Amino acid sequence: METVPARQLLTPLRPTMEHFFYAHYNMNIYRGCCHGCIYCDSRSLCYHLPDFDRVRIKENALALLERELYAKRRPGIVSMGAMSDPYNPCEETQEATRGALVLLRRYGFGISFTTKAARCARDAELLASLSRVAPVRACLTLTCADDKLCKQIEPNVSLTSQRLEAIRILAQAGVYTGIWLNPVLPFLTDYWENLQELLVRTRDAGGRYAVCFFGMTLRSGNREYYFNALDREFPGVKQAYLRAFGNAYACPARDADTLARRYRELCRKLGLACTFSQINQEMLSGMPRQLSLFDPR
Repeated sequence: METVPARQLLTPLRPTMEHFFYAHYNMNIYRGCCHGCIYCDSRSLCYHLPDFDRVRIKENALALLERELYAKRRPGIVSMGAMSDPYNPCEETQEATRGALVLLRRYGFGISFTTKAARCARDAELLASLSRVAPVRACLTLTCADDKLCKQIEPNVSLTSQRLEAIRILAQAGVYTGIWLNPVLPFLTDYWENLQELLVRTRDAGGRYAVCFFGMTLRSGNREYYFNALDREFPGVKQAYLRAFGNAYACPARDADTLARRYRELCRKLGLACTFSQINQEMLSGMPRQLSLFDPR
């Protein structure tokens, strides 16, 4: 497949226990995304990502990654999935993400990834093996319980039911896994029954956590793409957005405060962590021997 040059894979982060998933480095082995999600923020012009819908792999990615891991003085947790899904369809043949997991295990580094692809279940045993030497967090993005609606707003990804099955496989292997329930799309997925069903099905599949922000963002680039998709798939909904939000960046769910309260209550009832602090503590608590190496302080 087409490659793009790369000088560095690991970008240092400032780990936080409270505000996001805990990680020391960000990494994208692939560039671009072919999921076609109508709401994708990565299409925003501010990111300067031409040909975003075309997936390419970074040149000599695994050799470069091994050199960087070897040079680190102490292990850390690597995050994947911020700008490009590590389990995009090209991973079926390239197996670059799988190769990266092998290297992370070899050098004692943890992994924290987010994906919309059920194919991540392919690596369940490898992730379980890695979790015995370093922290592991697997996260699948879910936005709507209904597979038909899922196909309309996320046309090229695994169906919701398939992603929930991947959670079940990962959880049964002993991998710490849960869901990223974002974005919540006003007038499309921001109703309680949808959120409730996703939480219950996540718990039933063995998921341990669920993160939600109860809204979406729109800015130049992704706003135009999203509105064109609304006109095509959901006639009349764009007008509802314009009336409610105009050209605002933040577009909260309808009755977001009530949704958030009910969400937290149900998470407590189901035993699902729903804050970054809870999730990060749970991820790190599974590593008593290595905790000093991944000390969040």
